[in-house]
Amino acid sequence: MRIPAAGLSLAIAAALALPSQASSPMAPAVVPYASEIPRQQHMLAFFVERFSADLASTEHVYDIDAGRGREAALRALYTGWQTRLHGFKPAELTLEDRVDYALFDRELGYRLKQLDFERQRHEQALALLPELAPLIDLAEQRRALKPVLPLQAKRLIEAADASLQARQAELQTDAAGTSPIVALRAARLLAAFREDFRQWHTFYDGYDPAYTKHVAAAYTALDKRMEAYGTFLRNDVAKAADPETIIGDPIGRDAVEAALRYELIPYTPEEIVRLAERELAWCQDEMRKAAAEMGYADWHEALEKVKQDGPPRGGQPPYVVELADEAIAWLERNGSVTVPELAKRDWRMTMLTPEYQLQAPFFLGGEDVWVAYPHDSMPAGKQAMALRGNNRHFSRAVVHHELIPGHHLQHFYNSRYNTQRQLFDTPFWTEGWALYWEFVMYEKGFAATPEQKMGMLFWRSHRAARILFSLSFHMGQMTPQQAIDLLVERVGHERENAAAEVRRSFAGDYGPLYQAAYMLGGLQFRELRRELVESGRMGEREFHDAILKGGPMPVSMVRDRLRGEVPDAPLAPHWRFYPALDAK
Repeated sequence: MRIPAAGLSLAIAAALALPSQASSPMAPAVVPYASEIPRQQHMLAFFVERFSADLASTEHVYDIDAGRGREAALRALYTGWQTRLHGFKPAELTLEDRVDYALFDRELGYRLKQLDFERQRHEQALALLPELAPLIDLAEQRRALKPVLPLQAKRLIEAADASLQARQAELQTDAAGTSPIVALRAARLLAAFREDFRQWHTFYDGYDPAYTKHVAAAYTALDKRMEAYGTFLRNDVAKAADPETIIGDPIGRDAVEAALRYELIPYTPEEIVRLAERELAWCQDEMRKAAAEMGYADWHEALEKVKQDGPPRGGQPPYVVELADEAIAWLERNGSVTVPELAKRDWRMTMLTPEYQLQAPFFLGGEDVWVAYPHDSMPAGKQAMALRGNNRHFSRAVVHHELIPGHHLQHFYNSRYNTQRQLFDTPFWTEGWALYWEFVMYEKGFAATPEQKMGMLFWRSHRAARILFSLSFHMGQMTPQQAIDLLVERVGHERENAAAEVRRSFAGDYGPLYQAAYMLGGLQFRELRRELVESGRMGEREFHDAILKGGPMPVSMVRDRLRGEVPDAPLAPHWRFYPALDAK
């Protein structure tokens, strides 16, 4: 019903005079109080947000992977913004602006180094893709709105076709000196370019008569050649025909150490491995205690008992809701962190497909929660492992990690506070925060039964093992198969689930430190809690809310921000957060 304009002011006055239903004890306010809404952005927040928008515009146009134009445009963007940023005087900035200054300076420097790293990787792959570079230039010229020269394009396409055919013949004769990893990288680059070049072709074909007459047939032949050669590289050279095959791309020890320094971690890779061994040993001691409470002498036997306790088929979704509500109630009962009313109800639930469970055999989370559970189409063995790997007690330890107080609560705050800092996202903050809550909730008795303890300890062991296998793999000290064996023997994984975890870790969708970031970030947050909360400098809710509202950043910078001691750029590791490594 529409309200007549003449009566609008009376209607508003009447509405304001009515008692607010949302303010009653039975209906907590979904709309936040004014005090919860930031009133003024910091000066550099707009600066960072403008860069993010400019970056999106640049990548929108320069979108051809391995393109020289893309690299040049991004390099110009990064160096230009460095110049603008360095025009500020950090000493004259507020605390929050100094945080943004230091983080933005770090981000731009890292992105420039990544361009060099990516160029090196592309050149290695292009060595297996002769004469493809001129075609990449053609695709970029279309993005630059330059007209095509049909006869020139035909010559380039035919040259690439002949060169790819010759290269395949060479490899069919002798591929012994070709790295499977580089072959797989080349196959992926070729597949991406094939789609880019298809778009290039359809832009002209049928619209430009000269192009259709001279180029269309040559393009069709090349497209078939690229498809066949890409399949050959993937299946015959890389030996990756089976989707369950695991082929990683190790970066080497020096790159691991450089990545740790970038995340402001002051320890060497070898020290991190010792840390992980220490944490895994602690978990196994605790698992032995829980197993004894269950009446078992061997923690493996106790874990086997736990795995057999799962919801019936079809019963996992309502159980997830029950677990989410339980975690929120626990947090509010303990006054641990502010959970806005809308955050409690603005997530959705989706089931992971059988295909996706080949890489993600457990829950995933963020804005929503994704549930892994058996599907009718899965072989009986995989169904059984999915049931066992997502039992009640493992799930109870995961749902709060993925939803609240973990990833969903992070997503809620990141979308509303210091949104410019999403540019500085790091798994040490994102995954570290979610794992930190596993530490806190375990220490405060969230696991009330030995079975629940086993569930939480299983995942904690898994995080320690992730450090061991991911760093060891990238330093050339462990194969994917050895990583699977580690998860089965020392953590207690189902073999199919262990293989899926390793496959996901090495598939190329995550950075080399991503798996290590869970426990390392969690340990950083735990040490920061000891410094600020357990010392009495901050209240627990105040501490947690300040972290969430501050936005994503390296945990070392979270510490500097909360202590009001932001260092000058460039940032360098300075906080040794794991005292046991320094103990004599």
